[in-house]
Parts: sequence; C-alpha cells; structure tokens
Amino acid sequence: MFIAITREVSRNMRQCELSHIPRQDIDIDLARKQHAQYERALSDIGCKVKRLTEEPLLPDSVFVEDTAIVLNEMAILSRPGAKTRRDETRSVSEVLSEYRVIYQIVSPGTLDGGDVFQMGRTLYVGTTDRSNESGIEQLIDLVSAYEYEVKKVQVDGCLHLKSAATPLGEDKLLVNRSWVDVKSFEGKSLIDIDPGEPYAANALFVNGGIVYPAAFPETRRCLEDAGFVIRVVDVSELQKAEGAVTCCSLIFRDESPTSVELEA
Repeated sequence: MFIAITREVSRNMRQCELSHIPRQDIDIDLARKQHAQYERALSDIGCKVKRLTEEPLLPDSVFVEDTAIVLNEMAILSRPGAKTRRDETRSVSEVLSEYRVIYQIVSPGTLDGGDVFQMGRTLYVGTTDRSNESGIEQLIDLVSAYEYEVKKVQVDGCLHLKSAATPLGEDKLLVNRSWVDVKSFEGKSLIDIDPGEPYAANALFVNGGIVYPAAFPETRRCLEDAGFVIRVVDVSELQKAEGAVTCCSLIFRDESPTSVELEA
C-alpha cells in the first residue's frame, strides 16, 4: 500500500513564491479541479490519498513534497529554503508521525523535499537556492546510520533537482541536461526530454506507472515509446505557481514506525 499525502489548494496561491518563471494570474477554482483530478490519478495507480485541509495563509502549501523526505526507516522534516513556507511542515509532521519516526532539519540548514529523490540505497540531493550545505550535511548524518549513500547533484537554471531530473524506477531517469550535471547519474539509463519542453523532466513514477503533465506531449511520446504506461493530468494552473506533478504529493509505503532512535 502506498500512502499519498496531499493538501487542498490555498485560496491565496496567487501570492506563491516564484523564482524562475514570471507571475501569471491563477484561476483558483480551476486549480482545485485539476488538483482533484491529480488525486484521482494517484488513487487509480494504487495510492491511498490522505488530503490535508487547506492552509489559507500558506500560499505554496499544496506543494507538500517539499516538507519532508520519507524513507522506509524514518521521515525527515525539511526546513524549506523559502521562509514563507516553513510553517507548512507542522501539519505534515502530525500525519507522518502515524507512520514513521520523525527527525528534522534545523537552522542554519535548509532543505526542500523537491531537491531529494531516492534510487535504491542512494539519495540524490540537488544543490540549489533552496537547499544549502548545512541542510544536506544534516541529511547525510541522519541517513548514514541506515547505510544510505548521499550524492550531491549540481543544479542550475531551475527551482529544484526534480525540476531537472526524476527517477523512473531503479535504473532510469528522465532528465533535462541543460539544468543538471548528469555525470552524477553514472550507471543509470537516461531518457532526455524533448528540447522544446524544458520543464518536462518532472514525472511521478509510482507503482510501475507514471503520472505526467498534459503540457509536454513530445516528451510523453518518448516515454510511451520507452514502454511506460502514462496517466496524463492537466496541472496548468499549478504550473503557474512553479509546481509540478511530484511536488503535489508526498508518497511512501505504509510501514509501521521503527523503534530505532537516532540523536537528531
């Protein structure tokens, strides 16, 4: 069983943080309809969706992925790089504590969940404006007891590592080479996005299938040609807030909390 934590779109999402795209008007009603379609897609591919209530004062709070990194053995609450987002972790922590022992990145560290993905026993972590050296070193300290390797990945020109690369199972990655140093992924099979779709490298691989944005048909065709089953969702309003399909959920296997404790 996969658990997918989501959160309702904030009525104030128009005040979201933006770093690499111009501000556009966001249709909140349409964003909520698209988000509900996204949640249905998660359910259809085998996730139990747990939706958190709206946080009206937190414009970016629909993007729950940035609040935590969840492994089989623990969950690590992030300390978002954007100060306006740091209160988002509180309600997520309450839900995650039902499933995992909780640890947390602390000041002066910053770490966004969108900068971290797992492939086997390796965690890839993007060095971006949202995740600093202190946050990454804290992550390394926390996961080393469970024999995870952490690899830093240079990212340029986009918000998060997952804007530039996302895993498609244990040995494949979808990548935008102009935003990420692919030498970090030595030994992995790489699928390149269509060059006319620079934001197309964000794909959500769950339970053998992919949830993927409708906005990138050429890259989708490449994925289908590679044999992947694609569930297409329209997230155009969420993309205006610099969002993507991975960042609208926090997905993990339903595991009982471990009794092993670490000193945070």
